[in-house]
Amino acid sequence: MEAQNNNPLQSEAENKSHKAGFVNIIGNPNVGKSTLMNAIVGERLSIITSKAQTTRHRILGIVNGDDFQAIFSDTPGIIKPAYELQASMMDFVKSAFEDADVLIYMVELGEKELKDEDFFNKIRNTDIPVLLLINKIDKGNEELLEASRMHWQEKVPNAEIFAISALENFGVSQVFDRILDALPVSPPFYPKDALTDKPERFFVNEIIREKILMHYKKEVPYSVEIDTEEFFEEENIIRMRSIIMVERDSQKGIIIGHKGSALKRIGVEARKDLEIFFGKQVHLELYVKVNKDWRSSERELRRFGYNGK
Repeated sequence: MEAQNNNPLQSEAENKSHKAGFVNIIGNPNVGKSTLMNAIVGERLSIITSKAQTTRHRILGIVNGDDFQAIFSDTPGIIKPAYELQASMMDFVKSAFEDADVLIYMVELGEKELKDEDFFNKIRNTDIPVLLLINKIDKGNEELLEASRMHWQEKVPNAEIFAISALENFGVSQVFDRILDALPVSPPFYPKDALTDKPERFFVNEIIREKILMHYKKEVPYSVEIDTEEFFEEENIIRMRSIIMVERDSQKGIIIGHKGSALKRIGVEARKDLEIFFGKQVHLELYVKVNKDWRSSERELRRFGYNGK
């Protein structure tokens, strides 16, 4: 139970000096958006793999201080949608422009273009403070970095440019300091002990899906969605039952593997990460079901939290 502040003048003074706002991260697939947010928030909220389109939702990570609350938003990589799921993913990116107080446009060292010209025009013409982060500078040299800096200064003259390595945590603190400077004066939007806006089951689903992205090839990982049907927390253990949804019978066989060996590997690796994430012993049951063409079904996409809602 928290102590109450009965001094209205003190509360008013705190509100006048308190900063809060939304810091939304956009960019092409695989440029390091999730790595950046996890580095800033200090928790593994967004799954990270070497494959494109790892992030499907807009995930909030909240950083609290005595006089600030910075709400970071990791969004899917910008692509040209090929089916309904990808169109829904781009709706999350569009929403990032609507409530941003600071916009982070993230590029990879040597990258030249954003894959959607409409988004690019929005970035160049917005009144929101834009921080353009050139990421993965540990993979290049000074000459390449300077050329990249000049290129983006010309392409996005309204942006402040920072060179970083999110993976190595180089330059991230300078970016964070600049973000705090740019946040508007505002009371907090979320409780000060909040870390994210997502429920626990969401992170169960994401950790399982990360393992599938790591171990399966071609279309299989992109045809998968996870639905955690049961989540019971006891004093010393959390019991979970999750369904791996696929679109085809053939994909079900691939996920399960010979005598269930592939599914067992996914379960073991996911359980280990879940125990770290929740700080408690986990019992995880995994099942595989066919849900035909779920990526093209508006009804199913709504059920899984897509369509930008």
